[in-house]
Amino acid sequence: MGKLDGKIALISGGTSGIGAATAKLFQAEGATVIVTGSSAQSVEAARAELPGVEAIVSDASDVVATKTLVDQVTAAHGRIDVLFVNAGIARFAPLDQVDEAFFDAQFDTNVKGAFFLVKHAAPKIPEGGAIILTASVAGSSGGFGGGTVYGATKAAVRSLGRTFATELVARRIRVNTISPGPILTPILDKNGFTPAQKQGFVEGAQTRVPLGRIGQPEEVARAALYLAADASYTTGAELFVDGGLIDL
Repeated sequence: MGKLDGKIALISGGTSGIGAATAKLFQAEGATVIVTGSSAQSVEAARAELPGVEAIVSDASDVVATKTLVDQVTAAHGRIDVLFVNAGIARFAPLDQVDEAFFDAQFDTNVKGAFFLVKHAAPKIPEGGAIILTASVAGSSGGFGGGTVYGATKAAVRSLGRTFATELVARRIRVNTISPGPILTPILDKNGFTPAQKQGFVEGAQTRVPLGRIGQPEEVARAALYLAADASYTTGAELFVDGGLIDL
C-alpha cells in the first residue's frame, strides 16, 4: 500500500529534474500524477521518460494558462489532493546587466505564476490536502554575485508559503516550502553552462556544503513526499534540503 494511494497530484515544472523525480516517486506511492512543462518538446520527452504520468504543456508565467490547467485537471480527475508548485527559472547576471525583461521573466514565472497556480487550485483541493512550494536557499542566504533577482523571487516564494498556510488552515490544507541547496539538475544545461562551468558548480558545492557534495533530485523528491504524505501536523514550515548549507 502506497502513501499516496488514490491521490491526485499535480506537479508544475515536472518534466525534468526535481519535478520529474518527484513525479516518479509519487506515482510509485500510488498517486495519479499530472506534470506540466513549458514546451511541447519537454512534455513529449516526459511522456517517454515517465510512463503512466500525464504531461501537459502549460506556461507557468501565464495566468490564463494556469487557470486553464487547473480546469483541465479537475475536469478529468475531479480534484487535486497534492499540489507541488515547482515550476521556476533561474537566470544570473550582475546588477549592471539586469534589464526589465530579465527581471520580469523571473518574477512572472517564480512568483506570479506560483501565486496564481495556488489561487486557482486551492478551491479544488479538498480538506486534508497538501500544497508544496519550491523555493531555494538563495531566498534566505546572504546572496551571491549575479543572483540578485533570482534570490528575491525565492524569498517571495518563502513568504507565500507562510501566508498561504495561514489563509488555508481553516480548510485543513497544509502548505509547506522546500528550499533546496545545490542540486544537480538540467537547469544547469538550460542556463548554457559549459561542461567546465558545470564541473565548477559541482566542485564548488563540494567545498561549500557541509555534507561535502552536491544534492540529487531524488533527495528533494523524498522531502516532497514527506510533506505530501507524512507531515500531517506540519504547515507553514520550510524544509531545507541543502546538505547543511544554511544551518551549519
